[in-house]
Amino acid sequence: MRMRLRVEQDVFTLRQLGREVARAVGLESQDQTRLATALSEVGRVLLGEGSHAEVTFTLEPYGVPSLRVTMAHSVEGGASRLAEQLQQVGRLVDTMEVDDGGSGTTIRMARRLPPGAPALTAARMDEIRAGLGRHVPGSPLDELAVQNQQLIAALDEVRAQRDELARLNAELEETNRGVMALYHQLSEELEETNRGVVALYAELDEKSVQLRAASEAKSRFLANVSHELRAPVTAIIGLGRLLTDSFSDPLTEEQDRQVGLIRTSASDLLTLVNGLLDLAKAEAGRIEPNWSEVDLKVVFGQLRGTLRPLATRPEVDFVVDEPAVPSVRSDEVLLAQVLRNLLTNALKFTEAGSVRLSVRRAGAAVEFTVADTGTGIAPELQERIFEEFYQVPGSKPVSGRGTGLGLPYARRLAGILGGGLRVDSTPGTGSTFTLQLPVEP
Repeated sequence: MRMRLRVEQDVFTLRQLGREVARAVGLESQDQTRLATALSEVGRVLLGEGSHAEVTFTLEPYGVPSLRVTMAHSVEGGASRLAEQLQQVGRLVDTMEVDDGGSGTTIRMARRLPPGAPALTAARMDEIRAGLGRHVPGSPLDELAVQNQQLIAALDEVRAQRDELARLNAELEETNRGVMALYHQLSEELEETNRGVVALYAELDEKSVQLRAASEAKSRFLANVSHELRAPVTAIIGLGRLLTDSFSDPLTEEQDRQVGLIRTSASDLLTLVNGLLDLAKAEAGRIEPNWSEVDLKVVFGQLRGTLRPLATRPEVDFVVDEPAVPSVRSDEVLLAQVLRNLLTNALKFTEAGSVRLSVRRAGAAVEFTVADTGTGIAPELQERIFEEFYQVPGSKPVSGRGTGLGLPYARRLAGILGGGLRVDSTPGTGSTFTLQLPVEP
């Protein structure tokens, strides 16, 4: 669509035509007004330059659909001056370019079509051309009336936006007051909570000190009592041995039986006292490991020899496998003590089947396993067996008597050696105790 801009009357015609074109291609009402205002302002400036202009309306359907307007006039070298004069006009359109060509200055403006605009098909283009061809320009008074209506609508919209902005400001101010009140409330509650937390930490520190003192007192008590009991208990065992010695006066059958009971009870008591003393030392941190390269073949051989007398029942196979790991860096005495406790405990509670000791490499650790075919332990009791003096309800040792101190002591020694002790057990099938130690503690 083209028109020529020659006299001031044509500015009104250009404004009307620009608004009609914008309406026909689907621009919204405000965008129609913006484009029409931009065209009339540019037309006024060009006529002020004393030269006519050619105006061309073009639809660009590809990429980003847009309406483009090109205004060319014959005055050359005025691009920079026009660009400065039309700087405010450029805000009414999406893009605006002013440059000098071979035959004059050209002004290009573009406005993007909204997403909901009708598709620019060939039939639609023909329809737009036909509608614009039937357009009859109005008089300047008609255009002034339209401008007044648009101005009134714009003022109403501005007033509505101003009222909405005032309402939003009032709501924001009210919200800010609520937020500040909530902030002060939360600050006070947080301060109160902090005071409570500080007091709680102080109480916890005090309780920790008391608990540490109680633990030290318990360890000292166990150590002192165990030390004081060992001497008389050992004396009772020695006296019982003297009474039954062949060089002593013969005892009656009943006296011999009673002395045997005394010796057995004293031996059990001595075992308990020794266990308490060992446990007290471990809890007090008085056991320092002596790190060295431990030959596991030697350790396994000693355990096989010292525990063989306990495996006297033919129903139980006592097996100490050849170690699959030749050596490990640890404390030989403490390591042997842990394995001895586990094997002794397994032999006590295994009525038939086997008790087996083996070792294997597991990544950066070494795992010693003591597997038995005893009665097994229920899942909910598998951690309680590592508590002092705890014994599984209903469990009866096949040989000897349990004190409930062997497994707690073994776990503490495992921790001192830098590892851990765990159990996997199924009732009626047996238990597997695993001692895991690092290769390099």
